[in-house]
Amino acid sequence: MNDRFRVAGLAGVDPHDNVRAVRTWRWLQWVLLGSSLLAIPAFYLELAVDSPMLHQMGRVLYVCMVAGFAASLAWTVRLSRKPMRFLMRNRYDVLIAVGAGVSVAWGVAPWSSLEWVLRILFMGLVAARIVVSLRGFFSPNRLLLLLITAAALLASAGAGFYWLEPGVHTYAEGVWLAFESSATVGYGDMAPTTPASRVFAAFVVLLGYGLLSLVFASIAAIFVEQEERLLRREMHRDIKTLQAEIASLRREVCNLGAMAHFGASPAERDSPPGAHD
Repeated sequence: MNDRFRVAGLAGVDPHDNVRAVRTWRWLQWVLLGSSLLAIPAFYLELAVDSPMLHQMGRVLYVCMVAGFAASLAWTVRLSRKPMRFLMRNRYDVLIAVGAGVSVAWGVAPWSSLEWVLRILFMGLVAARIVVSLRGFFSPNRLLLLLITAAALLASAGAGFYWLEPGVHTYAEGVWLAFESSATVGYGDMAPTTPASRVFAAFVVLLGYGLLSLVFASIAAIFVEQEERLLRREMHRDIKTLQAEIASLRREVCNLGAMAHFGASPAERDSPPGAHD
């Protein structure tokens, strides 16, 4: 990862470290991204107090998350020439792995106020980790990919509201509530009422902000790129014209030099330059 994330503990492998460690860490980012995404369904499955099976599934997802982070960090530590320095550069990932492990062992819903705060903070850390992982993949010039991602997010958020919010009676209403939340419209016809749906709405709003920003940035980048393409064409055309003029001037100077040389007397041609000054 870029060194600007070093303060947050997401600096990745030192570029001067073992080459195998650097290469391995690059593709392990996908493992860490997949492991981070497991926290989202695990968080809500653990809220299913009426279904012990769903609650256990949530804990299994947390276990898989811990395994993904622990295996990725351990593998890179084994390859790195400076394992402690690597762990310090990526202490954010270590903290997420510890938080997922604590989530496996902690209490059953309904959670206390302290546990709600800690779990929401943990989900915030995971959300930031997901954004950092995707920052290079979702570049502003990938408009189609961003639109597909936004549609998938809207469909998933609609299903989440249909499951979590008692006031949502159909999947279509869930999608509408997801659109209102992600676009921050707030018509007031529907609103989250339970703690679980409100937390879910908070994440939908944050993701909606991010995706809308990327979509608008991508659209602006398309227009800017078109203008830059025209400017580059004009600049190349002017450079070619300037090169042709310079070549023409060079030929004229050479011709004038040759004419002056042959027009001089034999003594002047044989004398060194500056002898007749």
